[in-house]
Amino acid sequence: EAAAGLGEGLQDPSTAPLPQASPLARSFQLDYEEDCFRKDGAPFRYISGSIHYARVPRPAWRDRLLKMYMSGLSTVQVYVPWNYHEPLPGVYDFAGDRDVEAFLDLTAELGLLVILRPGPYICAEWEMGGLPAWLLWKPDIVLRSSDPGYLAAVDSWLHVLLPKIKPRLYQHGGNIISVQVENEYGSYYACDYEYLRHLLGSFQALLGSEVLLFTTDGTRAEELRCGTLQGLYATVDFGPAGGVWLTEGCQRPQLRAGDSPFLPQVNSEYYTGWLDYWGEAHASTSSVQVARELEDMLQLGANVNMQVVSWYMFHGGTNFAYWSGADFKDQYKPVTTSYDYDAPLSEAGDPTEKLFAIRTVISKFQPLPVGPMPPATPKYAYGSVALRKVSACPEVCAAPAWHCPAAPRLSLSLQYADLLDVLDVLCPSGPIQSRFPLTFEAIKQAHGFVVYRTQLPRDVLDPATLGAPPHSVCDRGYVMLQQEYQGTLERDGQTTLRVTGRAGDTLDVLLENMGRISFGANVSDFKGLLGNLSLDSSPLSNWLIYPLAIDTAIQQGWPHAALLKSSSQGRAGPAFYTGTFETPGITWDTFVKFPGWSKGQLWINGFNLGRYWPCRGPQQTLFVPGSVLHVGRPNNITVLELEGAPPAPFLLFLDRPLFNKTLSRSTVATE
Repeated sequence: EAAAGLGEGLQDPSTAPLPQASPLARSFQLDYEEDCFRKDGAPFRYISGSIHYARVPRPAWRDRLLKMYMSGLSTVQVYVPWNYHEPLPGVYDFAGDRDVEAFLDLTAELGLLVILRPGPYICAEWEMGGLPAWLLWKPDIVLRSSDPGYLAAVDSWLHVLLPKIKPRLYQHGGNIISVQVENEYGSYYACDYEYLRHLLGSFQALLGSEVLLFTTDGTRAEELRCGTLQGLYATVDFGPAGGVWLTEGCQRPQLRAGDSPFLPQVNSEYYTGWLDYWGEAHASTSSVQVARELEDMLQLGANVNMQVVSWYMFHGGTNFAYWSGADFKDQYKPVTTSYDYDAPLSEAGDPTEKLFAIRTVISKFQPLPVGPMPPATPKYAYGSVALRKVSACPEVCAAPAWHCPAAPRLSLSLQYADLLDVLDVLCPSGPIQSRFPLTFEAIKQAHGFVVYRTQLPRDVLDPATLGAPPHSVCDRGYVMLQQEYQGTLERDGQTTLRVTGRAGDTLDVLLENMGRISFGANVSDFKGLLGNLSLDSSPLSNWLIYPLAIDTAIQQGWPHAALLKSSSQGRAGPAFYTGTFETPGITWDTFVKFPGWSKGQLWINGFNLGRYWPCRGPQQTLFVPGSVLHVGRPNNITVLELEGAPPAPFLLFLDRPLFNKTLSRSTVATE
């Protein structure tokens, strides 16, 4: 009975064995006296790079991480996109490509430390900065603030995510050395310290008091004032030519905004490249400049994070499906499908000149891992997959020889389906009736496409103006009258068309979400028709609204299992085109080009490879990971072309990407 009073698992001291010397506890801490990190008590400096597991197919994770390790990096930075894992409130997905625990365990297996950036907001040029679109089901919600509805959703998410993280913290035997709270909050208008305090309390409660928590912001005083908080270690981000910050008087007194510790100096986002926007030239950054500035910072003793993440990465990857975000800089600027970022590891994971320049600099300050750099993954030019019968390489690709590879061409019959003819398949629950248009969020559609349908209220024998209020078409509207394509309305672009028709004629507008804004004050980026369309200033009413579940239909075998129309010609307006091809016994990575196509979405074997838009550019090809291809059976191709397929539709599979051709609204740049 006396022994029981000692508590469960305790022994009477008279019978207990003599205490053993315990091994030194694992720790990762800040030493403010010496202005350094200490790992297990010893001074420690890291060089890290960013990689987004959500932008890399799971079969390629090991290859990318191993190349980062062999480049001399000791640490990787990892974002966790909330909306990638909670597509609907309380519905979680951590399977397959979304298995963040498997990704973190792989980093540990390869000997890499991790700096984790779980948000809840991450930016990263990712759709809505990682915040779930369903937050906007409450139209007046104030995101990234102490709004009760927002905090409740955040708390629910953190109680699911952070328990998966805690066992992987360094002090618990894992490899996560620090965790970021929020991201670049000083660049957001709210400047809500109560919100930051709430997050700090939640992170400490769920991860423990020993974990090193930090913030990241730009270098401007205002950003540091609103983005830092007492008790959170503050870091900054900048790119080449920004390293002057380290030496021009931004020392401890000025940088302890809110008494937030700022030393040792850490650049959490060193921009090794930059992202691309549709309609602008492909961004690139000099390898020489990146390497020179890195060497300058390492000589100063600053910790450096080289990234292509959110904006500046070591390996950028691809915005598959609908995950690319957008910026707002005087106008809406959607991000391309490729997130190559001109990074040290290319979109396909290949080592670049920039990587070897960085590796050479790192070798001057620390030993590199023993062994060779893994080579580029093999690529294959599968050739021209013609969606009609062709006898020779079409003239459109007759320029450089490698555009017309000698691989066997597959001559296939074109099959197509007008999008408006298959609404019963794409919207099996039927339309929603509303007097006026409803947003995507009001009908609980996160991504993709919605059809808005009404009828002309009167005869329009002379051309009348079909128009939308400014900035109310979010983001592109493809207009059909009696199923005949009339043209496209665009956010911050064309907002009127001239039409004629009869009373009762069917007017359809296919609305495309091009990605929600991921940075700044405009992240509450509602999609769809935000205002009513009018005909010669008379509002149209009585709408049928069809939320389209295109991906669900394609993953269930449509349209390849359906009977479609056959044609030898492409058509104007939104339509699906299908075909198949077989590989010559291999499944190597490849890149698909769209000669003569306008704009749309591509699926291969049900995998959504993202948006193509060659006439707007700069991106001309989509990356096709070999892991989505089949050997020994047909590979199913599905194309949703939105504006008009070429007269003789075909796709061209190449062994290299084309990034640098742009046809913007008013300017043509050559390849």
